[in-house]
Amino acid sequence: MPAKREEKVVTELKKLAETKKLVIGTDRVLKLVRQGKLSRVFVSSNCPQKTRDDIAYYAKLAGAAVVELAYRNSELGTLCKKPFAISVLGVA
Repeated sequence: MPAKREEKVVTELKKLAETKKLVIGTDRVLKLVRQGKLSRVFVSSNCPQKTRDDIAYYAKLAGAAVVELAYRNSELGTLCKKPFAISVLGVA
């Protein structure tokens, strides 16, 4: 991903985290994407392939966009100001 696009995504994620429209966690994101309640899903660079495949499949059915980030799950947790690693984020 180009650097400017990454900066834009980071800024957007920080805003979403503040407005509480961000869904954190693989199980919660998969549940909501199956129900068609998410518009976008962000996936970390080191997210397990099985999880990536599941998210891609259900997001395609629901019409949600999947954004693959260049950040590892530990960096994604830090960006969202959480004390744990985050592999998957959803936007409600």
